[in-house]
Amino acid sequence: MKKALICGISGQDGAYLAQLLLNQGYSVCGSSRDAQISSFRNLVYLAIRDQVKLESMALNDFRSVLQVLTKIQPDEIYNLAGQSSVGLSFEQPVETLESITTGTLNLLEAIRFLGVPIKLYNAGSSECFGDTGETAADETTPFRPRSPYAVAKAAAFWEVANYREAYGLFACSGILFNHESPLRPERFVTQKIVAAACRIAQGSTEQLYLGNMQIQRDWGWAPEYVEAMYLMLQQEQPDDYVIATGESSSLEEFVAAAFASVDLDWRHHVVIDNSLLRPTDLAVGRGNPVKAKNKLGWQAKYKMKQVVQMMVEAKLAQCILYPTTCT
Repeated sequence: MKKALICGISGQDGAYLAQLLLNQGYSVCGSSRDAQISSFRNLVYLAIRDQVKLESMALNDFRSVLQVLTKIQPDEIYNLAGQSSVGLSFEQPVETLESITTGTLNLLEAIRFLGVPIKLYNAGSSECFGDTGETAADETTPFRPRSPYAVAKAAAFWEVANYREAYGLFACSGILFNHESPLRPERFVTQKIVAAACRIAQGSTEQLYLGNMQIQRDWGWAPEYVEAMYLMLQQEQPDDYVIATGESSSLEEFVAAAFASVDLDWRHHVVIDNSLLRPTDLAVGRGNPVKAKNKLGWQAKYKMKQVVQMMVEAKLAQCILYPTTCT
C-alpha cells in the first residue's frame, strides 16, 4: 500500500486529493499546523475524516518537517500548504512568502537529507504568469508575478526545479489555473458570488459588492484538477505542467451565470465597490493545457458555466439542510 502525505489537507484541494488517493488504495496522512484543534471540515464534508491519519507539522520549521517525514515515511508528498489568498497576500506579504517559499524549501531539503526516493508534488499557480493577455500561457511562458502570493509561488517553483536538476529529486510543480468547488470558503470571490446569489434567491435583500468585473480567468472544477496532481507523480520522469480548461471568462460572465442559475438578473443585485480593487490585478488569465493532455492524458471536462451550476446546486442543497446559512 502506497503512503501519501498531503501538506495542507484541510483546504479544498487537499480534501479532494485525499478522497482520490483513498479511492486509489493509498494510506493517506494529512498535516496542518495544529492537527489537534483543526476542524478539518472539508474532510468531514466528504465523509473521509476517519480514514485519514493526521499530524501536526509546521512547514517553516525544518525539524518539524524532518520529524513527520521520518515518522510517516511517505512514498509521495503533495505540498498544497501555505497562505492561499492573492488578496490577503498584499496585507500579509511576509507570512505569505515564508509559508510558501520556506515551507517548500524545507520539504525539498528534508527529502534530500533523508536520501529516500520520495516523490514530491508542489502546488504552483497561474498567478506566476501575471497578465497573459491574448496568448495562453504554457510551460515555457516567462513568469511576471504581480502580487506577493505570485512572487512566493514563483520562488517555490524555481526551488523545485533547482532540487530536481541539482540533486535528482523526483519533484514537479503543477501550474494550476483557477479551480473551484463547493469547498471554497467565502473569502474567495467565486464562492462569495455563489453564496450571495443563493441567499438572495432565498429572500435576502442584501447587495453583492464586487471589484473589477472585467478581469478574465480560466475557471475549472477542483476535483478534476487533483487528478492531474496524482498523474504527475505516476510518470517515469518528473516534469512541470500547466493545468487549465483552455477557456477564459470574465468575472461578469461568472456572476451572470451564478444569478441566472437561480433565475435572477445580476444587474439588480450587484454593486461595484472600488475599495475591493487590488493594487495590481491581472486583466487576463489564460492557460494552455496541451502538454498535460499529451503527456498525462488529462483534459478538463467541466468549463466555467458547468462549474458555476454545480457550485450553486451544492449551495442550495446546503440551504435546505441549514436554512440559517441562507438568510
